[in-house]
Amino acid sequence: MGAYHAGSLAVQDLVGVRDRAAHVGRSLGQDIKPVAAAFLETQPLLVAGAADPGTGRVWASALTGAPGFVRATGPRQVSVLTDTGRLATALTTPGTPVGTIALDPRTRRRMRVNGRLRPTPRGFAVEADQVFSNCPKYIQRRESYETLAGRTPATPRRLAELAAEQAEFVRAADTFFLATVHPGGADASHRGGNPGFVQVASPRELTWPDYPGNAMFLSLGNLRSDPRAGLLFLDWTTGTTLQLTGEAHTEFAAGGDRSVRFTLTEALWTPAALPLRWSAPAYSPANPDIPR
Repeated sequence: MGAYHAGSLAVQDLVGVRDRAAHVGRSLGQDIKPVAAAFLETQPLLVAGAADPGTGRVWASALTGAPGFVRATGPRQVSVLTDTGRLATALTTPGTPVGTIALDPRTRRRMRVNGRLRPTPRGFAVEADQVFSNCPKYIQRRESYETLAGRTPATPRRLAELAAEQAEFVRAADTFFLATVHPGGADASHRGGNPGFVQVASPRELTWPDYPGNAMFLSLGNLRSDPRAGLLFLDWTTGTTLQLTGEAHTEFAAGGDRSVRFTLTEALWTPAALPLRWSAPAYSPANPDIPR
């Protein structure tokens, strides 16, 4: 398969960026370069996205560990030492398509490795189909973090819709992660903006603007082929996570603006889920102002 599948190509044509996307697509490879391997080994956080083989629902999950818990163990393989958490079924099923993203708020760098999963005795490995980095656009800088060994995750709570607490959590977010799938694989990507860029339209519906990016349209292309999606919101101070699974559709407005509308099927709310506490953000200068 080429750099893009039919869904991404269709969105590129619709927006009129096919030539630019073809140029940018040359950055998509399978090899993990030494600089990329070095970046991975310094990260305490990895987000993984996949469809649960049992239910078909797509989830995005945050995985954490001491730097080195994610590392390149071959020219086209990444190994992750971790408890597989909410994606346990997907991350222990050989051959599951999985998308991963390592995002470093300290440097505003991010790297994505998409491929096929192979369970290991202490976690899982990803045999890479796509390895690439993105620009720092819309990443909020957080200068430092600490690991709180005494922080204990609360029991996850399943929700059929967002209550007031979760709705406010979403509205306050400056970052979330989006997991999508297509017939040939999976992807995990980052979305960022000033607080309020994600709107809660109803207890079961969210919307957010699709800001201009690299023109590849991997996520929106996946959604055009398969509307299943998983969202992960996290509190960078308390470690609380909100995971959502459902379906998402892109809405194209006159003038070229785009937005995504997500309909919730199920949510998982876990206070103190992650042991990391990050410093306060400096918002990306690329973030558009939020209309009030």
